[in-house]
Amino acid sequence: MAALGLVVSAIAFLFAVAVAGAAARRLPQAPTVVYGGTAAACALIALWAALRLAGGGPDAALVLPVGLPWIQAHLRADALSAVFLIVVNLGGITASLFGWGYERAHHDAHGGSQDGPVLPLYPLFLAGMNMVLIAADAFTFLLSWEFMSLASWLLVLSTHREPDTPKAARLYLLMASFGTACLLLAFGVLATAHGDYSFAAIRAHAPAAGAAALVVVLILLGAGSKAGLVPLHVWLPLAHPAAPSHVSALMSGVMTKVAVYAMIRVLFDLLGEPEWWWGGVTMGFGALTAVMGVLYALMQDDVKRLLAYSTVENIGAIVIALGLALVFKAAHTPVIAALALAAALLHVVNHSLFKSLLFFAAGALLTATGSRDLNRLGGLIHRMPTTAVLALIGAAAISALPPLNGFVGEWLLFQAILNAPALSEWSLKIEIAVVGAALALATALAGACFVRLYGIAFLGRPRSRAAGEAVEVGRAMRLGMAVPAVLCVVLGVLPTPLLRLFEPALRLLVEAGPFDGRAYQPWFWLAPTSAIGNSYNGLIMLVVIALLSVVLVLGIHRKASDRVRWSIPWGCGFDGPDPAAVTQYTASSFGQPIRRAFGSTVFRARDHVDMPAPGDTRPARLSVTWTDPAWVVVVEPLSRAVGWLAEKANRLQFLTIRRYLTLMFLALVVLLVMVAVTQR
Repeated sequence: MAALGLVVSAIAFLFAVAVAGAAARRLPQAPTVVYGGTAAACALIALWAALRLAGGGPDAALVLPVGLPWIQAHLRADALSAVFLIVVNLGGITASLFGWGYERAHHDAHGGSQDGPVLPLYPLFLAGMNMVLIAADAFTFLLSWEFMSLASWLLVLSTHREPDTPKAARLYLLMASFGTACLLLAFGVLATAHGDYSFAAIRAHAPAAGAAALVVVLILLGAGSKAGLVPLHVWLPLAHPAAPSHVSALMSGVMTKVAVYAMIRVLFDLLGEPEWWWGGVTMGFGALTAVMGVLYALMQDDVKRLLAYSTVENIGAIVIALGLALVFKAAHTPVIAALALAAALLHVVNHSLFKSLLFFAAGALLTATGSRDLNRLGGLIHRMPTTAVLALIGAAAISALPPLNGFVGEWLLFQAILNAPALSEWSLKIEIAVVGAALALATALAGACFVRLYGIAFLGRPRSRAAGEAVEVGRAMRLGMAVPAVLCVVLGVLPTPLLRLFEPALRLLVEAGPFDGRAYQPWFWLAPTSAIGNSYNGLIMLVVIALLSVVLVLGIHRKASDRVRWSIPWGCGFDGPDPAAVTQYTASSFGQPIRRAFGSTVFRARDHVDMPAPGDTRPARLSVTWTDPAWVVVVEPLSRAVGWLAEKANRLQFLTIRRYLTLMFLALVVLLVMVAVTQR
């Protein structure tokens, strides 16, 4: 109790920081108080969670006499909660560092605080995510989930002066309400048999097969809408970019992981033994999400929207790993199930790091140039060298290049996929092969996506005056980017200590550890199973890549001419002070082959070229239009349904008192009948 009381006290401190931020948000010291206090509270929680995983021991539990008279707030932090507490609060520390510098930069640029509405909401958002992770009953979980959603929605609205923000906020509120309704129904089904909403009681009374199937669907819809599963992802690329950059990093890199936690908690913990089709459906959703997400990202020119769609792709990879773990758990092969679940948890940590880093880099570009449009950037490696190096680490990590952490997570996931022959169901073997091919395609396209992002933004010539005059961002913002960048390298070279921290959570959920398939697992070698025999050594990989890079650089310098010639490049007949900037590749032209291969059939993408008249030296203009199929399948029908219900409900406000009383009586009768039926 005392141990969990420390976490609860840190969460209470976050509420106090929010009050202080609201009271003093116009003072120049307010950002220091809010971001410093938030970082301190997050550091305390993350340290406690890491020590809890490293030291083992019993779960920490606490019951608070709050809430409805017959419902107490049950809090519990087991090994699974501890893993995600580290993810959430490590993201909170780095976002606080970056956010403090981000606020200072905007204060200097605009002569006043730009984070006034953000300051009280920012610690509340982190407090809500932490409360979800330690909730141990359905009432507390849903209350914390809604609190987290409301805080993030208000953070999106903090930039309400931007033209796209109101639309993003409305759509986010709609999808958040849909997700909460699905979760409410799921927990209602879980608690129907015994009437107790505590997780311990739900765990002790596994639902029947039909009820369990309904819960699986509801959890995939409810938590999947928050995580960004296709086709429920439509709000994410609008809402995440609308928020300030450090908040975008938390929403994309951290809040989506809270949704993954909800999936794991219900599917692996509360529902009991899974059936094989649970994993099959989950893998199918994951594969569709991974491929569609990266295709969406390849067609974006807005840096933050590109990163948001990339989050959809990475969530797809995580959900594929969860589906594999369910399949192998149902097949009673716990060692392979532990391998797949370890890959999912490792990718959760990895994505929170490199996606936060990339959103911070996007915020640095926005601060330095005032633009998120790739076609207005370029040449920034010369103007912002530190940001360029750190962004390169993030781009390489998310592209799954060795020896960075993204490669290790993808490699472990493919090791689990290669164990498909151990299954007896031929349909599952075929599906896993197809899912593996889809994951390989998504990984390759992700590499192309981030070559495009980095090349257009940082290489070449400046495409605008603002890019040509950009200056490096402040020290705090660079430190906020440096911490996740260093961790991306460290976890890529030395992933085994982190996997050992996962072991208590894996044994809790699948009754096996990450290294049970091997008799011995050295620190620098990662060899998950003896059956396949593959192994990975990040240190050797790092040394080999470094040596090859040195040899390549020396060879180029030796073969290159000592004479340096300066000349004006051929500008293809275009006039202007810098014709090379006009004639270089744009973001749209770089993605044109992929867009033509996939976009015309999947997204109904159309290219329109505005050609000047003969003799006119102005360049041709390319415009691209495309449609997200999810808008047609999900958003438009849901919007029509909500509008129809609102129109019908609007009539209720013009009834007489007698009719109001009649409706209340009928509602009471329906509730009594439902209680009588469920208690039989």
